[in-house]
Amino acid sequence: MGEAISDAQVVKVLRPFVRGCGPMLDALRESDPLGLLARAERRDGNPELDEVDPKLRDKLLNGLTSVKVPGTEAWAAMDAEERTRWWVNRVGRFTALLTSIPGLGGALADRLPVQDALGAAAQGLLLCAISGEHGITEVGDRVRLIAWVLFERDVDPVLAAGKDAAHDPSAEDSRTEALTEELSQSEHKHGRLTVKAAARTLWRLGRSLLSIVDELEKRPRGRLVHRALGMLPVVGMAGDYLGERSGLKKVAKRARAWIDREAPGAVPAQ
Repeated sequence: MGEAISDAQVVKVLRPFVRGCGPMLDALRESDPLGLLARAERRDGNPELDEVDPKLRDKLLNGLTSVKVPGTEAWAAMDAEERTRWWVNRVGRFTALLTSIPGLGGALADRLPVQDALGAAAQGLLLCAISGEHGITEVGDRVRLIAWVLFERDVDPVLAAGKDAAHDPSAEDSRTEALTEELSQSEHKHGRLTVKAAARTLWRLGRSLLSIVDELEKRPRGRLVHRALGMLPVVGMAGDYLGERSGLKKVAKRARAWIDREAPGAVPAQ
């Protein structure tokens, strides 16, 4: 067994991780998926819709904007708890599927840190999303949240905020830039976040956690039956997927407990 990992080491890894999650979540939240918001804004100046019966036109446009995804009127009307459930159920499915892919190798893949790295990255991303929906935007606060939920650590606020003497802002900036490189390239080339860029960014985020790999074993996991299924070749992917989904729900529950304890007056994001 190696030397114990200090809180300072955890913070050094988590600060650029949190900062890297920010742009990815912003892209997911503000991307106006399917162009729903844009279509609604053009409802008065669209010549094609002008020829449609007014009642039918309004019904079609209202149907588009009632879909509960970021960028729609329905999303804006949701409260923090409803948005939290959306992140768990929708984004959670995406990240849990990516995380479960190493499970195709059964027990062999489970012996490697890949599963834990991707799983922890997905859970950390979800925690950043949940904290944002409760108005918690400071990097230090999100670092403390992730450390408590995933690693069972109660990190000092000053340390988490990067205000200690050992903190190197320049090195942190460089690590953050490396984590978000795929996002920047996707935005420059396509003008939006692509699924490919999101998957690669999740991998980069997970890989950044490998330096504290012993901590990753503490993260919330699925039930024993999920782990047993995950040990089997081929069908192990299904077991790992279900396990990661179960783990994400546990993460959301623990996040709510931390927010109630540490930020009871947090204002839900608008």
